[in-house]
Amino acid sequence: MRQEEYERLTEMMEYERKYDGYDYICGIDEAGRGPLAGPVVAAAVILPKDCYIEYLNDSKKVPEKRRELLYREIHEKAIAIGTGTVSSEVIDEINVLNATYQAMREAISGLSVKPQIILADAVHIPGVEIFQESIIKGDAKSVSIAAASIIAKVTRDRMMYEYDKIYPEYGFARHKGYGTRFHMDALKRYGQCPIHRRTYIHF
Repeated sequence: MRQEEYERLTEMMEYERKYDGYDYICGIDEAGRGPLAGPVVAAAVILPKDCYIEYLNDSKKVPEKRRELLYREIHEKAIAIGTGTVSSEVIDEINVLNATYQAMREAISGLSVKPQIILADAVHIPGVEIFQESIIKGDAKSVSIAAASIIAKVTRDRMMYEYDKIYPEYGFARHKGYGTRFHMDALKRYGQCPIHRRTYIHF
């Protein structure tokens, strides 16, 4: 590993160092709050102490091919990983923020090891009794949150590829449900399909 990359990752362990006395630090993040279609997915990840995963970063800053490689490496090295998924129908019923909290609670409950502390990216998850630290831009300050962002993003993207096979006219493999021009044109032409968030679409 290059020295520059090692130093970058060391900086991203700011909160892991802050809570060094804990053995099980859980990072949590989500993917899919903004799209017009598909679920919201959350991931919870507990990494070993001093776990250096080269090129680990906020999923939005990592190219798709590298995200897939990181996804594999995180699964190989993590102590525990949990994911939670909430459908577009439930998002319409309870709103996306509450759906995100629900997905996060599912992700935490899916861990094989109970975390001692949760590091979350700019949210505080209601209904969780474990101590939480809400960190602004947490995916740049915590390797645990960055790992969770990769797992959540890759998990959701894979789901959208499968939806693309069922509803190919919408191009979900291209835009993952976000409101691109292609997606909006397809909506105007074909109307909504079962995975669209009806409360998001106003025409």
